[in-house]
Amino acid sequence: MSKPLLIKLIDIMPTQHLAIAIATTCSIFNQVFDLLPEILLGIAVDIVVNKQDSFIAGWGFNTLFSQLLFLGALCLITWTFESIFQYLYIILWRNIGQYMQHTLRIETYTHVQRLEMSFFEEKHTGELIAILNDDINQLERFLDNGVNAIIQIITSTLMTFAVFIYTSPLLTLCTLMSTPFICALSWIFQHRLSFLHAAVRKKAALLNSKLAHNIAGISTIKSYTTEEFEIKKISEHSKNYMRANAQLIGTFAAFRPLIRMSIVLGFVATVVVGGWLASNNLLNVGAYSTLVFLTQRLLWPFTELADIANDYKRAMACAKRVLNLLETPVPAHTECMNTFYPIQGAITFENVSFSYPDNTKVFENLSFIIPKHTTVAFVGATGSGKSSIVKLLLRFYNPQHGSIYIDNYNIQALSLQKVRSCISLVNQEPFLFAGTIYENIAYGSPHALAEEVEQAAMIAQAHSFIMRLPEQYQTVIGERGQKLSGGQKQRISIARAVLKNNALFIFDEATSAMDNETEAAIQQSLAKIAQNHTTIIIAHRLSTVRYADLIYVLDKGNIIEQGSHQALLAHQGTYAQLWRIQESTM
Repeated sequence: MSKPLLIKLIDIMPTQHLAIAIATTCSIFNQVFDLLPEILLGIAVDIVVNKQDSFIAGWGFNTLFSQLLFLGALCLITWTFESIFQYLYIILWRNIGQYMQHTLRIETYTHVQRLEMSFFEEKHTGELIAILNDDINQLERFLDNGVNAIIQIITSTLMTFAVFIYTSPLLTLCTLMSTPFICALSWIFQHRLSFLHAAVRKKAALLNSKLAHNIAGISTIKSYTTEEFEIKKISEHSKNYMRANAQLIGTFAAFRPLIRMSIVLGFVATVVVGGWLASNNLLNVGAYSTLVFLTQRLLWPFTELADIANDYKRAMACAKRVLNLLETPVPAHTECMNTFYPIQGAITFENVSFSYPDNTKVFENLSFIIPKHTTVAFVGATGSGKSSIVKLLLRFYNPQHGSIYIDNYNIQALSLQKVRSCISLVNQEPFLFAGTIYENIAYGSPHALAEEVEQAAMIAQAHSFIMRLPEQYQTVIGERGQKLSGGQKQRISIARAVLKNNALFIFDEATSAMDNETEAAIQQSLAKIAQNHTTIIIAHRLSTVRYADLIYVLDKGNIIEQGSHQALLAHQGTYAQLWRIQESTM
C-alpha cells in the first residue's frame, strides 16, 4: 500500500523526526492549557454559588478566600504554560518548515539535474520552476500552520469530549447530534477541494510556463511587435487561472456557513437541555457553565475544517507534483570501469542506430572514426544528424544499437562525469550566467588563475573587447549575457571551453554569429590548440571547416562523402555543390 503524501514528506526528513515529535507534544500541551480557562471559569461559578460546598473545598480549601487564591494561582499557571508551549510550537514548526523547504528543494533540484535531456525537451521550464519554487513554498507554509492546527483540533475535540462524557453523557449526546452531518459534509468538501486544488496548480503551472517563455523571448516579441498578441495569450492563461480559483473560492466559501448552522444546533441543545438539567439539580451549576463555554470548543473547531481542508488539499496537490517529479526515474547507467588512463580523444562510432523518444529516426548503422589530435568537421543540411552526433557523444541520449568509443573505452562503461569531463562544448547559442565576464570564463574551471583566464580570452579573441568595457573582466553581463552582442557572447563561451582545456573540443556552429575577420582570427588561434587536441566542428558555413583534416558530409543520417576540403572539391559531389553556392553568395 502506498504511503500517504504527508508521511512521504516526513520520511524525506529523517533528521527532523525528533523535532516533529517534540513540536507535536508542544502543540498538544498548548491546546490542553488553552482549554483549561473554560474549566476554571466553571470552577469559579461553583465557588461563588456553593462556597464551602464547592468542588475545590473538597481539596482542603475551606474558606472562600483561600479557594479564590488557589483558583487565581491555577489561572496564572495555566496561562503561563499555555504561552510557553505556544512559543515553543511556533519556533519548532517554523524551523521544521524551513528545513523541509530547503531539503526538498535541494533534493528535487539535484534529482532534476540527473534526468535525461529528453525530459527537459518535453517539460516546460515554467512548470519546473513552479514546482521547485511555488509548490515547495506552499508545503512550507502548511507545515508552519496547518499541521499544528490539525493537532490542536484533534486535541481540543478529544479533551472536550472527555469532559462532556465525564460531566453528562445525556448532554453529550444532545450536543453531538449534528456531528454526523458535519463529518459527512466535510468529507464531501474535502474530495471536491482536492480536485479543484489540482486544477488550480495545473493552471498556475501553465501560466508560469508562458510567462517564463515570454520573458526569455522578449527580444523576439519586441522585434516582431507582437506585444498585444502576447498580452492576449497571457490574459487568457491568467483568466483560466482566475476561473479555476473562482470555483475553488466558491466551494470553500459555502463550507463554513453550512458547518456554522450545524454547530448552532449543538449549542442550542447544550443551552436548553443543560439549563433544564441544572434547574432540576441534575447538573451542577458550575459544570453547566463549563459545558456551555466548552460547547464552542467542542463544535467550533469544525468550522476550521474548511480552512484546514483547504490548506491540506492545496498542500497535498503541491506535494503530489513535487513527489511525482522526485519519483521520475533516472535511467540506470552502467559504469564498469574503475581505472582510466588519460583520454587522448580518438572517437569511434561503430554501427550506431539511434532514434529520438518520439521515434524520429536519425541514424542506422552509422560508422566513422576520428583519430586523436585531428580536426574533423561534419557538414550537411538541417536535420542531417550533425547535432545528434554531439548529443550521443555527450550521452545526452544513448543509441539503441551499436557502440561509441572514446579512445578504446566504450562510453557506456564510463561514468557520465568521466565522459563529459573530457569534452569542451561550445554551442551555437551559448548560455552565459548572470555574473561577471571573469566568472563566466572560469565556469567549470574554478581553480584557474587570472592569467589563465586572460590567456583563454586572448585565444578566443575576446580579450580586446573585454578590456574596452568599464569594469573589464569584472563587468556584470546580465542574465544570459544580455549586455553583450551575439559574437561577444560566443567568444566568451569559446574562452570558457579553451580554459577547460579538455582532450576533446566540440564547436557546434560556434562561429556563426561572428564576422568573417573575427572568425578567421579565431580559426588561427584554435589551429594552434588543435595540434594537441581532438576537435569536432559542426557547421553550415563551409568556410569554417575548409582547414579541417577530415570533413564528413551527412545526408539523412548517412555519411555520403568524406575527405579534405580540396579532395571533396575535386570529387565534384554534394560538398563541391554546397561550396559553389556559398561562395557565390559571399
